[in-house]
Parts: sequence; C-alpha cells; structure tokens
Amino acid sequence: MKKWQNLVAVCAMSVSVLAGCSSTSSDAADSNGEAGAADGAKGSVYYLNFKPEQDEAWQNLAKKYTEETGVDVKVVTAASGNYETTLMSEMGKSGAPTLFQVNGPVGLKNWEDYAYNLYDTPVFNQLTSDAYALFVGKDDVAAIAYCIESYGIIVNTTLLDKAGYKVEDIQSFEDLKKVADDITARKDELNFSAFTSAGMDGSSDWRFKAHLANMPIYFEYQEDGITDTDAIKGTYLDNYRDIFDLYITDSTTPGKDLAAKTGDDSRNEFISGEAVFYQNGSWEYNELIKNGLKSEEITMIPVYIGAGDEANQGLTTGTENYWVVNKEASEEDIQATLDFMNWCVTSEEGTTAMADEMGFVIPFKDAKPSENVFVLEDVKLTEEGKTPVSWNFTTMPSEEWKNALGSALTAYAADPTDANWEEVEKAFVENWKTEYDLANN
Repeated sequence: MKKWQNLVAVCAMSVSVLAGCSSTSSDAADSNGEAGAADGAKGSVYYLNFKPEQDEAWQNLAKKYTEETGVDVKVVTAASGNYETTLMSEMGKSGAPTLFQVNGPVGLKNWEDYAYNLYDTPVFNQLTSDAYALFVGKDDVAAIAYCIESYGIIVNTTLLDKAGYKVEDIQSFEDLKKVADDITARKDELNFSAFTSAGMDGSSDWRFKAHLANMPIYFEYQEDGITDTDAIKGTYLDNYRDIFDLYITDSTTPGKDLAAKTGDDSRNEFISGEAVFYQNGSWEYNELIKNGLKSEEITMIPVYIGAGDEANQGLTTGTENYWVVNKEASEEDIQATLDFMNWCVTSEEGTTAMADEMGFVIPFKDAKPSENVFVLEDVKLTEEGKTPVSWNFTTMPSEEWKNALGSALTAYAADPTDANWEEVEKAFVENWKTEYDLANN
C-alpha cells in the first residue's frame, strides 16, 4: 500500500496545470468519463456522497474549491437507501470514485482492499482523536470519521407549550407517552398531532429500521458488556414495540397509510405545525430553519424507550460516516483527493459549510464549532452529566437485515397485532444470526 510520504515525493516531481468545474448528482450515469482530463488538468476528485440531505451543500462546496484551486471536484449523491449498490456500480467503472464512504467496521469489510492508507496524512493528523479512525493494522488507517452527529426526538416547543407542557416535563418514556397520549386525545381541539408520520417509504424507513432499532441494541450491549455480537437476543424488543406503537398511534397518519409516507412528508408536517414531535437528527436543523422555524422554538430530547437510566440519558450521538480514499485511483487523483479533504476540514469555507450548512460536529483540530441548536443541546446534556447513547446500528450485520426488519415493521404498522410483531422479532433476532453468518463465513 502506498504511503503518504512516497506519494508526495512522486507528485512533487511534476507541476500540475489544474482546471475544471464541479458537477451535480445527475452526473452519476456519466461517471465513467475521464474526470479532469480537459485542458491538461492533472489530478481530480470524484466524491460519492452518502447523505442526500447534504447534496446541495456538497455541490456548493465543491464549486468553491474548484473556483479557488482549479481542481475538478465532482460530487455524486446516491439515492437514499441505495448507497452500497451505487458504490458497487460506480467502482466497477473507469473513473471510479476517488473518495467514498463506509458506515463503520462492518461496512469497511467490503471495501478494505480499496482503502488507501490515511495514516500520517494531513487530514488524519487533523483528527482530534485517533478514536475517529478505523485502523486495520499498526500505522494503517483505512477510514476516518468526518462528522459526529446526534439524533433524538425533535420538539416544537411552541406547540408543546400550547398543549400545556414544557420540555422539562418529559424525562422518561412514561412522561413522553403521557404527553403524547394527551395531545392525541385533544387533537381536534389543539389542531395538531403528537408525532409526525413514521413513514416507511425508503426515504424515511431508516429512521426506524436503523436509528430507532439502535435503542434496543444499545441497551442489550450495555447490559451484556459487549460492543457487537453474532447473535442478538432481543432483550429490549418489548421496549422497541412500545415506542414504535406510540409513533404509529399518536400520529398525523394512520398506520395503514405509513407504507407510502416519505421523509419529506414527515419533515413538512413538522414545519407546517401539524405535529409536536419528529424523530430525526442534527442534520435536519438547517432545513427546518430555512423553511421558517426559529431556532428558539425547536430542541431535541432523547429517544426514551423505558429502558436504562432515563434520568441520565442523553441524545444518541456518533457517526456512520467514514471517508475512504480509493487506492486504485491514480497517484494524481489520490493527491487531489487528500488535498480536498484537508481543505474541507481546515479552511474557513470548508469548516463553515460542514458546521453550519451540514450541521456536523467535525472532529478536526481547526474545525469551526457548530451553531446548530441540536448539536448545542447534545453538548449541554453531556456537560450536565447525561450519558450519550452510542451508535450501535453500525454493527447491524447487513443492509438486507435492515430491509427485512423494515418490511416487518411496515406490515405491523398497518395491522399492529401480536402475530405481526412476532414477525418483527424474527426479522430482528433470527435474521441477525443468518445475515451475520452470511457476511462472515
């Protein structure tokens, strides 16, 4: 594997004449062209972005970098829920991505052979902690986390106040259920619901088959003193059912209609004041502000499921966003990619975009602090001694596991019987072992 110092020595032997322009996500079908070849440019970047909600911000940032340096940066954003299949398709073409993402150690297994060693590169040396790097050997770093995010239940405090409650009234699942059930009982009087639609369309179901499913996994791992497993027991699936029941009953939308409800539907319901609560993450902040909500009328509370020490529970904080540089790219393109990454996490333009527009906490020494109120709430709760819930859904054995769970949840939402919940449990427990064995044997 090529080392950073060797690459610098090679690249220093020639002078690059750089030119180009950024591209949009519509370029995915054309990505097998020779990026940066025009006008004798040497070195270009092709970033396959995982997060659709940040597509516009990445396109703008790529454009700024190209204007400043002349280096061609193309950003292609995979459709929600289709990143892995898009990545497999794009990596099979000439002009493959020079920069792509994995969700953690499980996702890295498929792509470790393509990973350029990032150890001792400028972007690696900017990390505030080696804990944000995925090591595959001593002095061998396959991926680095570029953002830390939090998720929980976003609250419209203005509506909550109209219903006669304060955020401080919700310190547990019991409290949350009491408030949500009361709002539902007075829905016609209040003219709003408790929860936005728990949409099970592909643009939204990840909130429940991954992010919400993290909660029973987290508490099982905590109880058993582990960080992953080849066979989940499902110890806290009754709690998972309790919170999901709340989402689908105290909602803007009947459970039978959730299969077609999208992520945009849920967000728009919250923006238009149709519901008090909306499960999502810090990445949603700018979209909410841009569409008329004020920072002082929104906050985020933990996802309570009636497990653990709820009085000391914080937001769910972590990352599934790790950058990997494609070692199969040309030396010039690798160098251009490393330069772009370092610019993103050190320059005023890059860190401002990542902190303010994308809503990230970026774990790099020269990064700008975020003004995102959800990020600040995570900081506040942590400083108060609350324990953040870790991101354990990165240990889920496969994308197929998530999809099977999502299908079972959708069926249950439409007809919430014990028999249909048993299918959810089977998808969660039995299919975990099946998918783990397929991925590891």
